Amino acid sequence: MPIEAKTLCTHLSYTTWATNRMLDAASKLTADELQRDFGTADKSVVGTLAHIFAADRVWMTRIRGEAPSTFLKPEERGLEFLNREWPPLLKAWEQWAAGLSDDKITATASYHDLKGNPWTTPLWQIVLHVVNHGTHHRGQVSGFIRALGHVPQPLDLMAYYREVA
Repeated sequence: MPIEAKTLCTHLSYTTWATNRMLDAASKLTADELQRDFGTADKSVVGTLAHIFAADRVWMTRIRGEAPSTFLKPEERGLEFLNREWPPLLKAWEQWAAGLSDDKITATASYHDLKGNPWTTPLWQIVLHVVNHGTHHRGQVSGFIRALGHVPQPLDLMAYYREVA
């Protein structure tokens, strides 16, 4: 077994902590700052946050054995929506992980990606991907916020460890 269930739970808790910090930082921006195009795939602070949310949701549907209906609807690209819908999704991830055991994390989820390709992936790999994907894009958002002249709270895993110690 490559990782313990307890470690996956810790990393999902970190994801919740870091996401809440980014949502808090984003809530302090103006509408223009939220939408400023930084020339990346998801363009803006709110666009990148919406991308992370949508990916978190898609992976949750997959581990539940469901097929996502869509990646992201236009009305889901706003900060108000994210502030309302993301925290319950993050809580669902943590609740799901709380029921894992070291034996269960090696189970697999079979699903189709958004292009229709079939895949089967161990649960532990899905969780680490969700955490890593969010970390990557939250780092982008943190950089965008700094480029706008603001200083977001630290997002480092070590900052999380120290805060919850």
